[in-house]
Amino acid sequence: MQFVKNPLLLVALGITGLIAAWGILDTAGLAAFSSSLTKTLFTSRGWFIMLTVSVLLIVCIWLAFSRYGRIKLGHDDDEPEFSTVSWLTMLFAAGMGVGLLYFGAAEPITHFLLVRDYENEQRAASLALFVTNFHWGLHAWAIYAVTALVFAYFGFRKDCPTLMSAPLQHTFGRNLLTRAVGALSDLLAIVAIAIGLGGSVAMGVFQVQAGLESLFSYQAEGLWLAMVIFAALCVAYLLPLMVDLGKGMALLSNAAMAIAGLLMIFVLLAGPTHFLMSGIVEAIGTYVTGVLPQGFRTFTFFDERVSDWFGSWTLTYMVWWLAWAPFVGVFIARISRGRTIREFILGVVLVPTAFSICWFGIFGGMGFFQALRTDGPILEVVQANANETTFFLLGTLPLSWLTTVATVIAAFLFIVTSVVSAAFVLAMFSSGGNLDPSVRVKLVWGVILGALGLVMILSGSIDAVKSIIALGAMPFVYIVLLLMVCLLKALKKEAQ
Repeated sequence: MQFVKNPLLLVALGITGLIAAWGILDTAGLAAFSSSLTKTLFTSRGWFIMLTVSVLLIVCIWLAFSRYGRIKLGHDDDEPEFSTVSWLTMLFAAGMGVGLLYFGAAEPITHFLLVRDYENEQRAASLALFVTNFHWGLHAWAIYAVTALVFAYFGFRKDCPTLMSAPLQHTFGRNLLTRAVGALSDLLAIVAIAIGLGGSVAMGVFQVQAGLESLFSYQAEGLWLAMVIFAALCVAYLLPLMVDLGKGMALLSNAAMAIAGLLMIFVLLAGPTHFLMSGIVEAIGTYVTGVLPQGFRTFTFFDERVSDWFGSWTLTYMVWWLAWAPFVGVFIARISRGRTIREFILGVVLVPTAFSICWFGIFGGMGFFQALRTDGPILEVVQANANETTFFLLGTLPLSWLTTVATVIAAFLFIVTSVVSAAFVLAMFSSGGNLDPSVRVKLVWGVILGALGLVMILSGSIDAVKSIIALGAMPFVYIVLLLMVCLLKALKKEAQ
């Protein structure tokens, strides 16, 4: 009866289910369609995406230092539930997870292969690291911060339901127009989360597969190993959906983050420490001085090769973070009750960005050390199969078997906790904001997420995965701006 009485749930399941079925029956067709349409949208609306994310960052900076920064996310007597250290740790674990393990060295090297055709190799390495930090830094976390701030402010201070439509109806009143736009916003958020998580499932499977192949010096033919990993993953995340394991999931997520942190420190100390630290210091300076202007660059006057790169990387990343924003926003809001807007923004935007700069400085720096200071085949590895990049670099350091196992475990944990959390958020959104959705609805979303992940795996291409995610997230570009307007209007009214 729950399904029959909930048209939003039925429509959301129908859309995501159709996408999953299309992808399974005709993977190449879905990949080609999404790639073609995404390229068209990026060509016509790329400027709007960059303008949007830059505005979100500027608004975050302004809010943090404005008179509104003193307002609490909750009632005036609410106090934070978690310590500052635990809060910051959970922030980062929620936001990016397996992507860091996958792209740590592969992304900077990929950019380097393009930029070196326009600049000398030393300058190309510096620019490649800067662009990587731009993709994973302040702009990404500003998207998360604004979305989470809307959920936290309206949910804890105004006691609204945890839905995309709630801020709209609270700000502009409940009428036919706001109900229609609100229902559409809820639906598009659900679709964006589902498709975005499907892509993360695929990335996690690809990463675990590459780790196992490296560990056992075995190259699997076809997709059979990926399917085995995928089956294990489904068992690992479907079982927790049947019970209340919220605290257990938080522990697993923190464990994965701890493994990633220890791995980063090990690479720094076991690798060319002076080279890596010098690169990090230079990356900080380059990033701080160039991050805001980079947010307004659209590469309009460059050749087609650069324009294609801009779409397949920068624009794709920005809409990727938008796809994750509702899911991550709910989580960040949930753990941030009782903090002021100033404390919230500074913590959500600055601390994870600093960690990302260190992460890519270390793993990307290891890649550049191999490319510029040795005869190692790192460039050929990235061009042949980016999945293997991290494990190739770990293989150049002591205890490579241990660090490979640690990376595989961290990747698996990240994706399990992400899918479990996402299935819960999807069930909550599609059940009218119910903070305790039924097991049946959670399991249905778990199956849908698995099916979407299978589609991405069958595509066999990270580029196809990225284009499908981008297509699913594009409509949310407009919704996040609407949410921002609702927040600013509510803050202005409260301060009067």
